[in-house]
Amino acid sequence: MDNAAQARRFLEEGPLDGPDDGRRPTLPEDEVDGAGEGARAGERPAGDENALLDGCRRGDVAAFERLYSLHGERMKSVARNLLGRDSDAEDAVQETFLKVYRGAASFRGGAALSTWMYRILINNCYDSLRRRQRRSEEPIEPPERPDAAPAASVAAEDHPLRLAIEQSLEKIAPRQRTVFLLSAVEGFSHREIAQVLDVSEGASRTLLFEAKRRLQELLGPRAAGQGSA
Repeated sequence: MDNAAQARRFLEEGPLDGPDDGRRPTLPEDEVDGAGEGARAGERPAGDENALLDGCRRGDVAAFERLYSLHGERMKSVARNLLGRDSDAEDAVQETFLKVYRGAASFRGGAALSTWMYRILINNCYDSLRRRQRRSEEPIEPPERPDAAPAASVAAEDHPLRLAIEQSLEKIAPRQRTVFLLSAVEGFSHREIAQVLDVSEGASRTLLFEAKRRLQELLGPRAAGQGSA
């Protein structure tokens, strides 16, 4: 299922859930060494992460290769959804692992290793978007795909709706879009999102609620599957 189809399915699941609280977090703008305990962003046992962190601190190449094998593909997917371009996603992930390599020795361990890595990745994506805006580039493009033809299981009349969803995602606030994509497309839990973005779970739910409401406003009847024009 493509990202737009996942987003549409999420929007059609039923009435909006109310937010847990009204707090509006300020997402981290700079690279953060970590805050919050026990993140599950990579869903790895703490013992495994501690061993990998020890290896990274020693400069063990095998430990970095193991980190990449565990997280690389999912990190590329997250970056691709946030940036819309495969090339930019590759650059963001490469920069993330470079920062992990350089910073592992001084990482204080206040957060799980995977939390720290995904937080760096998100900040790299924000930096990339800011650079793009400064260069006055085109709006974020839909993710590039090697299989450009629509999947056979997707009806032809769905194509305008898929485009509308992708375009609508570009129009919502960046922090709302981030939480929506992490939750609806990437399958992160609110606990994972909260720990990666260093916000409360209630704030994560609030941002998702706002994103879903805004998308439904932008899509109108199409959000409820009542048309695709």
